[in-house]
Amino acid sequence: MKTNLFITTVLITLITTPTHAVNNNTSSGFIDFNLYPYLSDVETDSVATINLGVNLKNRFSYFSFTNFSNQANQDELEDVTGFYSEQNIRWQIQENSPVDLTLQMNFRSGENNDRHRLGARWRLNDTQILKEFFRAINLSWSINLHALQIDNEDPHVWQLEHAYRMTFPTLSTRLYLAGFIDQTFNQNLPATMPSSPLVWETQIGYEIFENWFAVAEYRVNQYNRADVNNVALGVEYLVKW
Repeated sequence: MKTNLFITTVLITLITTPTHAVNNNTSSGFIDFNLYPYLSDVETDSVATINLGVNLKNRFSYFSFTNFSNQANQDELEDVTGFYSEQNIRWQIQENSPVDLTLQMNFRSGENNDRHRLGARWRLNDTQILKEFFRAINLSWSINLHALQIDNEDPHVWQLEHAYRMTFPTLSTRLYLAGFIDQTFNQNLPATMPSSPLVWETQIGYEIFENWFAVAEYRVNQYNRADVNNVALGVEYLVKW
């Protein structure tokens, strides 16, 4: 029931948000749909992802992604069984500041496993002393300190989240590299696991038709001790407004 309700809510949001934004001329943003028919090693990894970002009034912004994952030993899309989603609400503390206060809400299939985090994000490429450097290399990079985590784990668990995007205009305006690195600290984990596990995804995309991209994604998940690394190949459809 929880899974069906969440997926229905996500789909309604994705369908209505862009139209509302365009008609009211109050925000700008993007939505992209990613489909990964090929996974190299971990077949239970995500086979579809939806990303949504919106710039709102009063220095607020919203970003979310939802991953849909495959069942074990199944390759057909109708066998998608699980989801993991991060919903982020951010507030820029003042005009021209590179710092945002952040609320992140995690939802996933299953019971009693949702998680919420409070923290602050530093946008390095919007920092006055660093702007020229990041502009010169066509890179945006942010670091989000999730200082307070609210769930069933120890209250002293915290996380650093890096997000980045790079373009290559001297090579091709159709090419980009983007991804994130999450590292979590102070978790109570088995001795066989790293003390501060990493989850890292990097995607390279090339626009083959208008708004359609061929994508390759390298994934590292140190929580998955059976197979830490994975490669996903697929397509992406991007809409901006």
